[in-house]
Formats: sequence, structure tokens, C-alpha cells
Amino acid sequence: MNIPGILDFLKQLAANNDRQWFLEHKTEYQHVQQSFEELLAVVIARISVFDESVSHVQPKDCTYRIYRDVRFSSDKSPYKSHIGGYINAKGKKSNHCGYYIHLEPDNCMLAGGSWCMPSDMLRAVRQSIYDNIDEYRSIVEDPAFKKYFPIVGEEHLKTMPKGFPKDFPYPQYLQCKDYTVSYRIPDAFFSNPDFVDKIADVFKQLKRFADFTNFTIDDFE
Repeated sequence: MNIPGILDFLKQLAANNDRQWFLEHKTEYQHVQQSFEELLAVVIARISVFDESVSHVQPKDCTYRIYRDVRFSSDKSPYKSHIGGYINAKGKKSNHCGYYIHLEPDNCMLAGGSWCMPSDMLRAVRQSIYDNIDEYRSIVEDPAFKKYFPIVGEEHLKTMPKGFPKDFPYPQYLQCKDYTVSYRIPDAFFSNPDFVDKIADVFKQLKRFADFTNFTIDDFE
């Protein structure tokens, strides 16, 4: 499980993002892929202690392809400059909230949530928050949660969504366009001997948020 080696390879790939270079370094990439799957296996085992639903998940089913889809992009670089794995009890394409590990030089993160939810699902999650605002606040306003995840959502509406009263005292919790959270970590994070323990601590807090949103999301799946 050589995380510095993974990051070093990704730096080189970002600087030499073409098929010929990648072909010449294919063996190195295979070692990177193996090392990342070893990391995922360890993390899955640790998460399973407090979330048994992911105990069946295999590392190879969590990872994303290194190849970019360039059909509709002005950037024709053929390869991603990061590697990611989504530990999700219902599969990495599910809206079910899971645990995401993202390795990219100077842009590593631990994250999770539900992106690009269908409109009816998004409205249902907002309704659940509205109906159970005290429970939701007890999670997202807890200092132990905010230590890692101070903000919920990547994009937000400027006004209240339709169908909800404009005088609701916590509009920021309904204005999310997605219900995701992320915790940025420096590359040096992985040099600490206890970094796996730290990952487990972060994802323990994420589970509280996931349990709340999945209670609604899973009714749609």
C-alpha cells in the first residue's frame, strides 16, 4: 500500500498525459492500481466495523477507470490525473450515500453523499430535512461533524426551493442542489502511521449524515 508512490505516478501522468507515455509506463500503473485496491480493502474492513452494509464490497468494484471520456470535452487529455474509489453498499453508480476516497497530488479528499439526484428524490430529501430539522441539525451542526464537513453541498440555490415556506429558519439546509460533503487532506496525511485510523474517524462522522439521507434515498432504489 504505497500511497506516496501512487501520488508520484499521478504527478508524472499529469505532466505526460498521452497514450504513448502511458503505454510505456503501463506496468507502473498496474502497480498503482494494485496498491490503491490494497488501500480500499483496508478501509472497507475498517468501515465495516461501524457500517456492516459495506462488508461485502470488493475493492475492484469501487474504482473508476483511469481513462477520460473526451467526447464532449475541450480537454482531450486521455487520462485522469487522479484515482478514486467509491465504497457504496449498493454500487458506485447508486444514489445511495457511500464513502469516497480521492487521490490526486495536492487535491486529495475523503468525501461522500449523493450527486445528481433525480428531482423527485432531491425534493424528498429536502422534505425529510424540513420534517426532521432537529435531528438533521444534531448531525450537521455537531462540532465533531463540522470538524471535517463544515459545508453540505457543492452548489446551492439562492432562494428557497419551491414548495417550502420562505420563512423557514434554516434555509441553507434546503438550498443544497446536492447532498454531499468533503474533507480535503494534504498529501502528507498519508505519511502519518495512523492515517487509516484517521480515515475511519472521518467516515464515522460521514455515516451519521449518510444514515439520515439514505433513509429517504433508499425508498427510491
